[in-house]
Amino acid sequence: MLGTQRFGRFSCWKRLVNAIAYVKRFLSARNNLPEKDCLQTRKEAESLIIKEVQSEMFPDEIECIRLYKKLPKESKIVIFDPFIDENGLMRVGGRLRHAKIPADERHPIIIPGKHHVALLLIRHYHEKIKHQGRHFTSGAIRSAGYWIIGEKRQVSSVLEKCVICRKLRGQNEHQKMADLPENRITPGPPFTNVGIDTLGPWSFVTRKTRGGAANSKRWAIMFTCLITRAIHLDVVEDLSSSSFVNALKRFTAIRGPIKIIRSDCGTNFVGSAKKLKLDCFNVGDTPVKTYLNDNSIQWIFNAPNSSHMGGAWERMIGVTRRILDSMMLQHCGNLTNDVLVTFLADVCAIINSRPLSAISTDPEDPYPLCPSLILTQKPNVLLTPDVSFGSKDIYQSQWKRVQYLADVFWKKWRESYLQSLQSRQKWFDDRRNVEIGDIVLLKDSQVKRTEWPMGLITKVFQSSDEKVRKVEVRVSGKHLSHEKPVTYIRPVTELVVLIASNEKPLTCTRGKDTGTKKISVSGCMAIGDEVKTIHTMTELRRRSRPNTDLEYLDEDAILSSSFSIPVANKVQEAGRQT
Repeated sequence: MLGTQRFGRFSCWKRLVNAIAYVKRFLSARNNLPEKDCLQTRKEAESLIIKEVQSEMFPDEIECIRLYKKLPKESKIVIFDPFIDENGLMRVGGRLRHAKIPADERHPIIIPGKHHVALLLIRHYHEKIKHQGRHFTSGAIRSAGYWIIGEKRQVSSVLEKCVICRKLRGQNEHQKMADLPENRITPGPPFTNVGIDTLGPWSFVTRKTRGGAANSKRWAIMFTCLITRAIHLDVVEDLSSSSFVNALKRFTAIRGPIKIIRSDCGTNFVGSAKKLKLDCFNVGDTPVKTYLNDNSIQWIFNAPNSSHMGGAWERMIGVTRRILDSMMLQHCGNLTNDVLVTFLADVCAIINSRPLSAISTDPEDPYPLCPSLILTQKPNVLLTPDVSFGSKDIYQSQWKRVQYLADVFWKKWRESYLQSLQSRQKWFDDRRNVEIGDIVLLKDSQVKRTEWPMGLITKVFQSSDEKVRKVEVRVSGKHLSHEKPVTYIRPVTELVVLIASNEKPLTCTRGKDTGTKKISVSGCMAIGDEVKTIHTMTELRRRSRPNTDLEYLDEDAILSSSFSIPVANKVQEAGRQT
């Protein structure tokens, strides 16, 4: 008996067949037997492997078939009416004996689904059809003449762990939608907590010259109140730091002081814009930093490429653009600075008069909940009182009217708008947190998916609910045409996990040197044979010891397409034979 326990050391069906074929050739040469054709030797090796697997997994069934007895009712293959062919292989009897199809398809070989050989066969034919789906893989296996017990579940399991399939079709990671921050759900004065973004530019004629007309550009800064959802638009001549400070001063002079500013990590707000030589202001510049410190303003940045984290103000940008497009379409004259400022003021009035919650049909509830109700203390529809008041009554009841409108706003805000924020629109379930050491694919909308860079997670940022929604990823600099690795901070929605830190889906491939194995992170199989399974850089450093077969590997190795690990000289010659 050959025994199948050694088969588990192989990670590739071809290598296993090559190894058995080499042993058969070696034995034939030692016993002075005539040398057989290489193809015939491989077929005999395949038959020997499958025969050993069937003998180990179905001993009772094989004994019953040979003694012409009925199979036990609890047997998993009793429904196939199996028989043993002239080569000693157990095949499906079935009901297709008279079908005019190839014999291997009419009576496929039975393979136990829980054996390692079934895993090797599924991997082999999955790679052969270039990593297509479950139906393609199952069809290739059946066409080759194999019937794997529980094939659907086994094929799905292999495809789920296939790294190449994850690179081609893997879904982006996500985590359960976080709770709203306190500065969005706590009642307070309008524009105390704001989100900031820029839009523009718009070009218009400033003056006429002899050679034509001089054009100028204008931008707008949008301040969005995170509590009342009101907006404020201010026009600036450029995106310099001084222009931004002036806009901030004008805003606070009209709307009052600010405690918290939130924004994305766009080039308008971070220092990397200077390296790109872009026209923009930088929060790190001295004038902006000084103003923020003097006024005790806290600026909070969202992770780069995470517009969903700032939806409260990002959505208002789109609404503003749509309203402006409609205004520009109806405007026949030339666009000037005065016209632009007027248009933006009209945009603010329109957006601030939008209802925040469903409009009630109750005739006793005439005021829709809108931001302008708290900003101007005036409803959109001014109601005519039923009785007349004198001048004394106006002065006596003015504060009551203001207080009444404010009470109406905050009552509706709590009962209607705030309660509408309870439900999650997506990302309902808790998911596995991305961990340090995970190998991921970094989404890049500028290039094709096959060119997305791979990276290694070096740091995770946990939210207050201990969920990871933002990570630090270390990527090789080859995609930027330099060798130095680059570190990015990205939301988990921009990542596709290829290899988790607790998985083993690495491929063992042969290197060019005779004493070298290469572990490629682009493979779809677990390491079998002679190579130790090493997942993360932490394990690599922990396992690396002097005077051993493993050399020290730096972090750049795993970020490239592959890295090499020397193994002992006891590499089986059978694995090299083709």
